[in-house]
Amino acid sequence: MSKTIGVIGAGIMGNGIAQVSAAAGLNVIMVDINDAALERGLASIAASLDKLVKKDKISAAERESTLARISRTTDYGQLATADLVIEAATENLEIKKRILKQADGVMRADAILATNTSSISITELAASITRPDRFVGLHFFNPVPLMQLVEVISGLATSQQTQESIAEFARAIGKAPIGVRNSPGFAVNRILCPMINEAIFTLQEGVATAEDIDTGMKLGCGHPIGPLALADLVGLDTLLAIMEVYCRDFGDTKYRPAPLLREMVAAGRYGRKSGQGFYKY
Repeated sequence: MSKTIGVIGAGIMGNGIAQVSAAAGLNVIMVDINDAALERGLASIAASLDKLVKKDKISAAERESTLARISRTTDYGQLATADLVIEAATENLEIKKRILKQADGVMRADAILATNTSSISITELAASITRPDRFVGLHFFNPVPLMQLVEVISGLATSQQTQESIAEFARAIGKAPIGVRNSPGFAVNRILCPMINEAIFTLQEGVATAEDIDTGMKLGCGHPIGPLALADLVGLDTLLAIMEVYCRDFGDTKYRPAPLLREMVAAGRYGRKSGQGFYKY
């Protein structure tokens, strides 16, 4: 089992992965492009832990010990000590390839390299590194500290040992792994994102208001959050990028992004992170 992990990216997904790993007793090396990004990431972790302390989910001592296990650096060379490195950068193929090559160049030969992606081909990303058999997809869900599921995605070259090791890691940090074959959107988002996109079509066509669509799905289908509120949480720009990948890779127009989604992204209305999406924040 991994004892030291590297997390590349201190954004919402990266800092969430760092938090749950450190809380499980692992040493975490959090890497990003500059100190400001790292400080923001650590501040987010501290705020998340503060909420858990207030709810009596963890003690103040556990908060401090979790933070103490997270080191921050802009130097990829520090990843040489990691048993597992998880790339959690933005959902962009070329950016991910560049980061993975950089990490691959400094990691130990026996270490595992994973990518947190919601839509990009694991097989294609694996082709950019020297040890594709030790490369795997590890799709966490947002918010990482609260969501139990992790998809373990095997590319064409991913070894059985790598799959088993990463599933063991997921269980060790309190997550429930499911095995998924490499395919656009994998399993959960393959179902979820088109559903959200269809909710946007429904709003665009004036079938119902945003509030009524969300209420309908919560009360009628038992969803904990409505699809439009969920889109705001995920980020409309992220949702658009995912739907564009589906539309391109499947070659099927049923995955075409709703025009309203495109328009809102063009207007900078990304959801919670921009202060406005289908709702104001």
